[in-house]
Amino acid sequence: MTNNPPPSPMPSFDPERLARSGFGGHGGRLGIRYRAHGADWAELELPYDPGQIGQPETGVVASGPVIALMDMATSFAVWLRRGAFLPHATLDLRIDYLRPATPGRTVIGRGECYRVTRNIGFVRGQAHDGDPDDPLAHVAGTFMTTGI
Repeated sequence: MTNNPPPSPMPSFDPERLARSGFGGHGGRLGIRYRAHGADWAELELPYDPGQIGQPETGVVASGPVIALMDMATSFAVWLRRGAFLPHATLDLRIDYLRPATPGRTVIGRGECYRVTRNIGFVRGQAHDGDPDDPLAHVAGTFMTTGI
């Protein structure tokens, strides 16, 4: 019989601490910032940046940065619901665009984790540019972890 050490505790997840240290990577490059969070939701923001315009004649932010914002907001929501940071992968993130973002405005992404199982986190969320009652996109998706 071998004496295996007990598993190390899962690292807790503090989105405010992460935001203070800088997002780094893709989120940092896009300028995504922390806004607020609760037990199973997180809000992040994507400030308007002319370098992220998809079509110069419209001034509208391209879809890629909005997708990245929503992927991060929903990821945060899963970690908050679990109460721990566990590496996970986006299995599916569906986005329904309802309208273009208003040029010059910050896009706000709110993600919610409404259920977790042993390995899967189920999420939904929306993006808006100032009025949550006038969303520019809805998302739904799943994340999978093998780190349990």
